[in-house]
Amino acid sequence: MSGTQGQAPVPGDGTRAVRAGLPEPVKYEPTLPGPVFAAHYHLPGEPTGAYTYGRDENPTWTHLERAIGSLEAPGEDDVETLVFASGMAAISSVLFSQLRAGDAVVLPSDGYQVFPLVREQLEAYGIEVRTAPTGGDAQLGVLDGARLLWIETPSNPGLDVCDIRRLVEEAHARGALVAVDNTLATPLGQRPLELGADFSVASGTKQLTGHGDVLLGYVTGRDPEAMAAVRRWRKIVGAIPGPMEAWLAHRSLATLQLRVERQNATALAVAEALRDWPENLAVRYPGLPKDPSHAVAARQMRRFGCVVSFTLPSRTRAERFLEALRLVDDATSFGGVRSTAERRGRWGGDDVPEGFIRMSVGAEDPEDLVTDVLRALEESAR
Repeated sequence: MSGTQGQAPVPGDGTRAVRAGLPEPVKYEPTLPGPVFAAHYHLPGEPTGAYTYGRDENPTWTHLERAIGSLEAPGEDDVETLVFASGMAAISSVLFSQLRAGDAVVLPSDGYQVFPLVREQLEAYGIEVRTAPTGGDAQLGVLDGARLLWIETPSNPGLDVCDIRRLVEEAHARGALVAVDNTLATPLGQRPLELGADFSVASGTKQLTGHGDVLLGYVTGRDPEAMAAVRRWRKIVGAIPGPMEAWLAHRSLATLQLRVERQNATALAVAEALRDWPENLAVRYPGLPKDPSHAVAARQMRRFGCVVSFTLPSRTRAERFLEALRLVDDATSFGGVRSTAERRGRWGGDDVPEGFIRMSVGAEDPEDLVTDVLRALEESAR
């Protein structure tokens, strides 16, 4: 903890993560109540209580939403968090609750590979979609007249970074809202609301929950009217998480700081080892001092994430590399305690070379993981 004389101490990240969203203690009751499985609740008289129907609210969601909100915006009582069935459900809720036919939205051209599908749907609803890369704050060039700016920083999978505060100031000056995808950074790496964003949106499927066994998303925002529209969208489409998933996510938050510290430190070690490899692998990791994104990332990020990207000379070499790994699973997604890697081009939708590898660094011993990666590089080069 830290603080000044006469003021309440400010809890550290680990303390907040462990205690986030817990209800007031009740004698003989569990610290974290179990999941509430309920489609409906006792509701005599007028429906004025907190819980009326299972698609609208659930006590297990409430605990998780308070927990995430306390991590995204520590000490702020005017923020609201809503949880969703997946990261894409959360993303969709912001886009489709805030935009109308005739509006324009700015998306990253190098963002999550589902965005081309999102673009098709937005355009089908009469919404103009503009795109620009994340790096160099390029989205500013297409911002005039837009209703919403969508930022993904660090970008997935290329790991470019933009200056959130600068983009937010410019967007607000031009009358646009700003949403930041905070999936890769997590609230312990970056707090978009503190940098001025209107929404912080993330897939809780990734490092937030960290075990590869939960699909979840969330939206955190400060403006009551904007968040009411997001809540209404969730109600209309029914994009709600199951109570068991919400409970598992909340349970996982207790180890978030421990996982993030270990995974991020190991990611830097892996990135340094790849950087020093005799071949030029075009390694990207915002935590590397010479990475093109490092200067901007260091100004707005407190931790640099668990994802490292690099490029092998060909698709064949990349596939041989993945087959040679022993401690790293060939799987998609990222942020789990078990390291994964994949040749990202196999999905389509990402503008990356055929040999591009996205690696998610897990919680294995750093020395073991670095040894495995370097051995696989050597074997795949034969």
